[in-house]
This record gives sequence, C-alpha cells and structure tokens, in this order.
Amino acid sequence: MSQTKTLKVRVTLFCILAGIVLATTAVVTDHWAVLSPHLEHHNTTCEAAHFGLWRICTKRIPMDDSKMCGPITLPGEKNCSYFRHFNPGESSEIFEFTTQKEYSISAAAIAIFSLGFIILGSLCVLLSLQNKRDYLLRPASMFYAFAGLCILVSVEVMRQSVKRMIDSEDTVWIEYYYSWSFACSCAAFVLLFLGGVALLLFSLPRMPRNPWESCMDAEPEH
Repeated sequence: MSQTKTLKVRVTLFCILAGIVLATTAVVTDHWAVLSPHLEHHNTTCEAAHFGLWRICTKRIPMDDSKMCGPITLPGEKNCSYFRHFNPGESSEIFEFTTQKEYSISAAAIAIFSLGFIILGSLCVLLSLQNKRDYLLRPASMFYAFAGLCILVSVEVMRQSVKRMIDSEDTVWIEYYYSWSFACSCAAFVLLFLGGVALLLFSLPRMPRNPWESCMDAEPEH
C-alpha cells in the first residue's frame, strides 16, 4: 500500500474510531429523549423524564415563574429504573404502559447488533495492522458500514417509540425533544457508514491505468 493510501486509511480509521466512541456513548446513556408533562397552574413542581435504550429517569423539579417544566438539568429528586422487560425487579410502569415494549426491545437489540459489528470490524483492523494483511480492511469496512446502518435503524425505532408515546391518550407527556445521546447516535451513523465506505474504497487494489496493463501488474498486497 502506497504512503498516500496509507495516510488516507489512517485518517479514515480515526473518523471510524470517533464514530465508535459516539455509538458506545449513545448506547449506554439515558438522554435520547426528554419528556415534559401537562402542567397545572397551581402546581409548584413538575415531573420531567429522560430515557435511553435501557432505562428511564424521572426528576421532580420546581417550576419557574413562566410555568415551564425544566430544563431537565435543574436540581431535583431523581429516580431511575430499568425497563421492566430488561429487569423484572425494577418498576417502570410509566414507560411500560405508554409505549409498546417491542419498540424498546427492538431498538436495544439492534444497537447490540451494531456493537457486535463494531467489534468484528475492530478485530479485522487489528489483525490487518499487526500482520500487515491489507485485505482484512475490506471486511472491516463492511462491518463498520453495517454497524452504522444498525445505529440508523435503532434511531428510527426510538423515534417512532417517542412519537407513539406522545400521541397516546394514556400518557401525561405532551412535549418532547431529543437530547445529546440521540445526537451522538446520529453522528455515529454518519461516521461509521461513510467511514466504512471510504475504508473499502481506499483498501481496494489499484485498477489498471492503461488498457494493456493487467491487474497482475498492480501493487502487490502483503
């Protein structure tokens, strides 16, 4: 592999590494969406919530003079619990009742598949760098692209889950916005998918420059 192509591969791997960090952060954190309830004028506190793939956290915070609930970063009594279908010992009736647990399970399972593809791609990259086997970068690129697609599907499933919860007549939540964990997942999709495609293109052998130049004359791979 030429020095120019090696530099491109290293830059691409750095972008993929950033995508891996963002994807892992999104999967393990609980700030995909923030929910606000219907407010009564006589209330002095309100109960906002934020949740991720695995658990939901509610926080009772004081209302300001404008009768707005939030922001969620205000100090208040906080209570976090894992979703009941992941941990039967925890109580998360609000989330269990107002959304279909199939959405939550699907989003979490697809995110786990994404992490699995990331692990497989990273193993291929490590073997390639250790043994100088450049051809292993090609399956690694495919694994990273698949990981990015899984993150995208997980984001869409979570988005549909939030929408159905807000539209439900059985829920107290009437407002929502997506938070930084959701942004991390979207950025991870872009970096992993585009990085995987770029890595595949950079790791392919050089095509013949002239009609009479055969592929056998291309640069040998280690």
